[in-house]
Amino acid sequence: MCLGQYLTGGKQLLRQCFSFRTVAHIERLTVYPVKGLDRLTVDRSRVRPGGTLEHDREFALLDGDGERVNAKQSDRFHALETTYDPETVTLRVDAPERCEFALDSEDGRAEAAAWLTDALGLDGDRRLDRNTDVGHVDRRSMGPSVISTATIETVAGWFDDMTVESARRRLRANVEVGGVPAFWEDRFVGENAPAFRAGDVRIEGVTPCGRCVVPSRDPDTGEPTPEFRTEFLTNRQETFPEWADRDAFDHLYSLMIIASVPEADRGETIAVGDEVELVA
Repeated sequence: MCLGQYLTGGKQLLRQCFSFRTVAHIERLTVYPVKGLDRLTVDRSRVRPGGTLEHDREFALLDGDGERVNAKQSDRFHALETTYDPETVTLRVDAPERCEFALDSEDGRAEAAAWLTDALGLDGDRRLDRNTDVGHVDRRSMGPSVISTATIETVAGWFDDMTVESARRRLRANVEVGGVPAFWEDRFVGENAPAFRAGDVRIEGVTPCGRCVVPSRDPDTGEPTPEFRTEFLTNRQETFPEWADRDAFDHLYSLMIIASVPEADRGETIAVGDEVELVA
């Protein structure tokens, strides 16, 4: 273990020892308006009728078969720097060139699709589809992804030169919970798992999130982290929490959970700073 990992581990131990003094709370909320592109950090988010967070994966580039295109198919996504304005429904690209697309119109989406297809080096025609009910999430019957801040900090400490912010951008979670220990979220999957409530929203764990190739890449350059999967699995095995149900995990190349919001709570709002309470 390198010195950086040792120091990070020490900080995590201290954090966990004193975590009981900090109220569990929503630390951060993040959505990804265009699937595969940059995030939008929000102070609050309404749960959509389909159970996902408002604006999350609202748009996605689709191929001729209707399949969604993301960074799994093209590592050129990492070279794009984008921002999204939900008020004006505008996508702005800052790199590799500056341009702007109005995504509230068919013409604007067609223009954006053509530009993205070229920038990503894709063949064939693509269209940019909008879905405001569920969004273009991978697991359409489920809801937001959940992780703790301490988990992100711990994983960053497993790799030389990986910052917490880099780990956060690699993992792309929706709901980040502070004031709890690393891998806190693992307790919410499996037989007899509890749920938790944040504000007026009940959040129930459904499944661990198996990871793809994306977390292994530098979020700015797309360059792969050497031996990422091997190091990840070794450390995940060593730090798997005693409170988690191992039988709920098909494999340990997984991190964060995919959750669900009951229909009764859809339409409610979750906000940064909301206290988090475990419920049966």
